[in-house]
Amino acid sequence: MSIHVGMVSLGCPKNQVDGEQLLAKLAAAGYTVTGDPARAQVIVVNTCGFIESAKQEAINTILEMAAYKQTGILRALVVTGCLAERYRDELLREMPEIDAVVGIGQNGDIVSIVQKALQGPAFGCYGPKSDLPLAGERLLFSPSYWAYLKIAEGCSNRCAYCAIPAIRGPVRSRPMESVLAEAKQLAAGGVKELIVVAQDTTRYGEDLYGESRLPQLLESLCAVEGVRWIRLLYAYPERVTPQLLAVMARQEKIVKYIDLPIQHCCGRVLRSMNRPGDRQSLTDCIAAIRKAVPGVVIRTTVMVGFPGETEQEFNELCEFIAQMRFPRLGCFAFSEEEGTPAAAMAGAIDPAVREHRRDILMQQQTRIMEQAAAARVGQHLTVLVEGFDEERGLYYGRSAADAPEIDGLVYFSARQAAPGDFVTVAITGTDALDLVGKEMDS
Repeated sequence: MSIHVGMVSLGCPKNQVDGEQLLAKLAAAGYTVTGDPARAQVIVVNTCGFIESAKQEAINTILEMAAYKQTGILRALVVTGCLAERYRDELLREMPEIDAVVGIGQNGDIVSIVQKALQGPAFGCYGPKSDLPLAGERLLFSPSYWAYLKIAEGCSNRCAYCAIPAIRGPVRSRPMESVLAEAKQLAAGGVKELIVVAQDTTRYGEDLYGESRLPQLLESLCAVEGVRWIRLLYAYPERVTPQLLAVMARQEKIVKYIDLPIQHCCGRVLRSMNRPGDRQSLTDCIAAIRKAVPGVVIRTTVMVGFPGETEQEFNELCEFIAQMRFPRLGCFAFSEEEGTPAAAMAGAIDPAVREHRRDILMQQQTRIMEQAAAARVGQHLTVLVEGFDEERGLYYGRSAADAPEIDGLVYFSARQAAPGDFVTVAITGTDALDLVGKEMDS
């Protein structure tokens, strides 16, 4: 009888791709993959360790899975991912429930690690960050019709608040041939939407080719047969070039959507964050994107409560957000992360004030997003079908304006639709931030 292995993968899409590669290696070695932790003799928890809330979620998940040693048949609990890389033997000391802690540099050895964990005793294994495989077979956690495509690993930006460079190392781009080969393999397996990810997609190729090759990569991805949508996440404002925008505007397969984390608009705060730019440069960047790519949906991320952020600077950020009217936006309250420059900065802001500022900004932003949704009423949108909501009696899916798992949905009536289909929907109304409509007659 084969050994059943389950996995819980937490955190960002980049970490999800790592988890998909880990699971594929185990399946190829003869392990039976199960989605039911009660039936698993081995559980791998692929953790996030980016901010405090993510760390706490990871710890809670480890403890939740460890309980299957009493209630199920679990014999080995293996912890991988960012938390494992960041805290290493500390996890083994403080959480005796864990049988193996695996640094990202050892991901390629997951099969032998699981075999050793089944035999005991508990151990940790860590290798150079540069040994993390950039490519490999994957067992997709996402539906069969869309997938993340990781084009690089690590980050060289060194933002003052971020632990990712310490956890993941400097940027390492995949050769373009490797990326294209994986894209073709995914498309052959039925993937219709590729979502391009990295810690900073706009730095793709700098380490290999001496310059960003993202525009060329996107051009090549558009030639992959079977792919209909290509979506770009994690583009940094200072590296959005006219060449990149020209490709986005020209290529029909590239959805008119860009994820552009700005973090703040005040030059002083951005410099303290070790990020370039100021309100004027960001205004110019956003104007250039909107001019070059008409109808583009810009998603951004901002941070409030960074050490030293004054009430006036917070108000300026709110004014800027109101002025820019981003149809998609997420807001984080600053979190002190051990080992980062920002954790030791003077001017720390009370956590309650940080949370209050986040609430204020998101209340404002929710109104903007509701208005953006209302502006879609009367439009005809192409929707990628994802399922059927029994309670509503409606199908649902995403338009080109919506990335999976972070943006809204389109609910619609139709005679028949299947996940992975593309349908044209006439938008007739809204439900908070979601859209409601009906399929157009073909």
